[in-house]
Amino acid sequence: MNKVTGACLCGAVTFELKKEFQQFHLCHCKQCQKISGSAHVSNLFTRPENICWLTGVDQVKRFDVPGRSISNVFCQDCGSSVPYVSASGKALIVPAGSLNEAPDMTPQDNIFWAERAEWYDAGLCSEHFDGFPQ
Repeated sequence: MNKVTGACLCGAVTFELKKEFQQFHLCHCKQCQKISGSAHVSNLFTRPENICWLTGVDQVKRFDVPGRSISNVFCQDCGSSVPYVSASGKALIVPAGSLNEAPDMTPQDNIFWAERAEWYDAGLCSEHFDGFPQ
C-alpha cells in the first residue's frame, strides 16, 4: 500500500498520507524535549500538500515557539501531536508516532545530539520489558 493513516490518541483527528517521505530525523534539541516531554521527537518530512485530513481538523491547535522555527501542533482534546506545515511552508512535518502503519523509511539521523537529555544514553542500556516490570 502506498498510503499510511494516522490519528491522535483520542481518535478525534485522523488523516491519510502518501508514503512519500523525504527525511526522518530524531531531534534531541531542548525545544523538542519540551514539546514531547521526552528525550526527542521523531519527525518525518514530506511535501506540504501530502495530507488528507479525514476528521477533526477543527480540533487541531498550533503553538509557534517565539523566535524559532519550531511549532507544537496537537489535538486540543487529547494533546497528541499531529502533522503540520513548517513555519517556512516548505514541508509537512509528521510525528512518526502519530502514524497507524510504518512509514517507508527508518530514521536517518539524530540531530542536535549535543543537546540530548543527560539520561538518554543510560536509558538505552537499561533493562528491557515487554510491559511493566513485575
